Amino acid sequence: MSTRHVLLGLLAGGSSHGYDLKRRYDERFPQARPLAYGQVYTTLQRLVRDGLAAVEGTDSDGGPERTLYRSTDEGARELARWADEVTPPAPFVTNEIFAKVVVSILVAAAAGGSDRTSDAAAYLQAQRAAHMARMRELTELKTTPGTDLSTVLSADYALAHLDADVRWMTTTSTRLATLTAEVDTA
Repeated sequence: MSTRHVLLGLLAGGSSHGYDLKRRYDERFPQARPLAYGQVYTTLQRLVRDGLAAVEGTDSDGGPERTLYRSTDEGARELARWADEVTPPAPFVTNEIFAKVVVSILVAAAAGGSDRTSDAAAYLQAQRAAHMARMRELTELKTTPGTDLSTVLSADYALAHLDADVRWMTTTSTRLATLTAEVDTA
């Protein structure tokens, strides 16, 4: 997710302080990786530097000084361009789970183990259990009365990805002997 574009999107609704942008980010993207305040302010400074946002003023309201940011016309054009871009599917599949399966086979081979698939199978079983636990948490979260639509949609997205991982783990478990043979000959 592009933090700069998300912040520009939040600024599209009007001028805002960094603290308020962070709070609104947390509300709109409840299942996303948390955004640190430092990241918000660093990104805002870059947006100002690049002419996509501007400082509208500062105030203190009896507390620490707070800077008010607004999107510029160039920022609005950049946001529209980004929002219209089709996100291309990832050109490379980076899968840490698959890497750990192969490494488990390699480690068992280096140790001279006769059953090289058992460590990989055990790892897949443990990983599947962790995925299933997370899927239960997300299902409970999205079915809790009063849950907002942003949270439900984020949970649905995560559940679809976790489900795909679980199906992949099931298929891989049935192919471990063949994978082990390929790893051994490579």
